Amino acid sequence: MGSMSRRTFLNTSLAIGGATALTRIIPNIWVQPARAATVGFFESEFGINNILCKKILEKALSKGGDFADIYFEHTISNWVSLEDGKVDRAYGSIDLGVGIRTVKGDQTGYGFTQELTEESMLAAAATAATIANDAMKYETKEFVQLDVKNHYPLERLFTEISLSLKLPLVKQVNEKCFGLSGHVIKVNATMHDQQKRILIYTSDGVKAEDIIPRNYIAASVVAEKDGRQERAGWNFGGRHEFSYFTPTLVDRLAHEVVKRALVLFDAEQPPAGELPVVLGPGLTGILLHEAIGHGMEADFNRKGVSTYATMIGKRVAEPFVNIVDEGITDRQLGSINVDDEGVPGQKTMLVENGILTSYLHDRISARHYKVNPTGNGRRESYQHYPIPRMRNTYMLSGECTPEEVIKSVKKGIYVTDVSNGQVKIGEGDFAFYISQGNMIEDGKITKPVKDINIMGNGPKMLQNVTMVANDMELYEGGTGACGKDGQRVPVSFGLPTCLVKSLTVGGVQKQGA
Repeated sequence: MGSMSRRTFLNTSLAIGGATALTRIIPNIWVQPARAATVGFFESEFGINNILCKKILEKALSKGGDFADIYFEHTISNWVSLEDGKVDRAYGSIDLGVGIRTVKGDQTGYGFTQELTEESMLAAAATAATIANDAMKYETKEFVQLDVKNHYPLERLFTEISLSLKLPLVKQVNEKCFGLSGHVIKVNATMHDQQKRILIYTSDGVKAEDIIPRNYIAASVVAEKDGRQERAGWNFGGRHEFSYFTPTLVDRLAHEVVKRALVLFDAEQPPAGELPVVLGPGLTGILLHEAIGHGMEADFNRKGVSTYATMIGKRVAEPFVNIVDEGITDRQLGSINVDDEGVPGQKTMLVENGILTSYLHDRISARHYKVNPTGNGRRESYQHYPIPRMRNTYMLSGECTPEEVIKSVKKGIYVTDVSNGQVKIGEGDFAFYISQGNMIEDGKITKPVKDINIMGNGPKMLQNVTMVANDMELYEGGTGACGKDGQRVPVSFGLPTCLVKSLTVGGVQKQGA
């Protein structure tokens, strides 16, 4: 197939997407299936080939850049949302374009275009090339197709799944939430799926293609009791096939979100002050991600912003603390077969036996530190250049049991879920709202708590982890997204039950008052 303009392709694709949307009215309408093959999509649909990309990279390096790459993207996204049993929204979007980057030392030149024509792409490459001002130094190498393990294989693309198959799932969520409690007065249920195809060419000879799914089913409820209202939300998802979304999963979702709302009617505000805090498994890993993980991204350290800038090889935690960032857990939201610079997905030990052993590197920081990239060069879309970003970040299990951790606390807070956090990345100071949690009294979990914050410093919190249990869990949701420098990328996180010996708890009154 020859080169196709963006407008022609989008008109064709939107016609197919429009047919999908019509299944709300005509459930049995036939929808043209998308091509399932990963390799060759951009060449067959847009005429993108090695000869053309070599020409574009040479233009990007024409003024003396050290390195250049091309990032093609085609993304289809769909949403269907119900509010109180009625279809509130059902829509889709298509994003198509290419970003071209030139690197000169630690500096980046970038151009992008939505038109996949040779003229437009060469113009974007010329824009990227202006970061340098010299004669061309490097020749583009011959391209070798990168062979990587697929951590999210798809037997059936989501673009083949009609709305008539998705809609019953969100209807079931709605019905089950209302059916679980008479206190539930409002339900919002949403299903989202995304299919992103990428193609990467680099001036050092890498060629990589991937098809990346992302999907979730989510619910939020409002419950009312004795004139008071409480609300809660939950979701399940990741990089799954459609077969993941079963009636059993829908049932789990409904029970979880209703339980989270109803427990708040019995929750109290605890005393304020310095208290031991036990972080429960799974979702509380967002604290690790926000308060500690960002400080281990190499660009912050290269610029001297992070507390960890001089800490490689030094102790940052107790010997039983081990922290990982990786992109290779099957179906996990932060997993990537290849990063957005053409580096294979991999596992990076950040903290090993309490010692800081690595930062999270993209190509620029890896060159600065004279190490290999760790596969953390990520970007939101073709309109953005890659920077060091986390993937799946978590602490490994320890040797204690969760019961032993809780039993060790005479009076403290048990945290199940946190939200609405604020973090100063350089210093690591943070404040998070506890959306779900309990008091710990005499070594036992007791009454639920609400309307409180925990505050502290990430590096100090890491030093104050005094017990780690053997129950590490990864977040099962599909909505997790991390923001940095105006870009958002999907991530996941996890944590075993662990004890932080002291954090500031903001409640109603001081302890003992």
